[in-house]
Amino acid sequence: MTGTTNPDSGPVGTLGTVAFDCPDPRALGEFYAQVLGGKLDTSEDDWVELHFEGGNHLSFQQAEDWAPPTWPGGERPQQAHIDVEVTDLDAAEERVLALGARKAEHQPGTTFRVFLDPVGHPFCLCAC
Repeated sequence: MTGTTNPDSGPVGTLGTVAFDCPDPRALGEFYAQVLGGKLDTSEDDWVELHFEGGNHLSFQQAEDWAPPTWPGGERPQQAHIDVEVTDLDAAEERVLALGARKAEHQPGTTFRVFLDPVGHPFCLCAC
């Protein structure tokens, strides 16, 4: 079908950030700034972003009871999640659920929604 486009056939959204839980977002952000370069935004105490040329960034989120992963395997595997920026939360939710995601019981915000991928890794759909 040449010339026909299906709005439901493309990606659901774009990658917003990869957020790492940690006990001290500023300290971990400073470490990665030294490793990767970029400009650190420390305007919030519990959420720090490391911005790179081209618009990409990593985020570091405070987790009070954080414990390091016991990778590869063990009791605590890798601890990170992906934020996916979308223009319509309701439509994006419908699509990811149809793809096999499950909505997490705990929803801590209103501008984003937390889901679990088919094997249980968390990710967020975020309004942009």
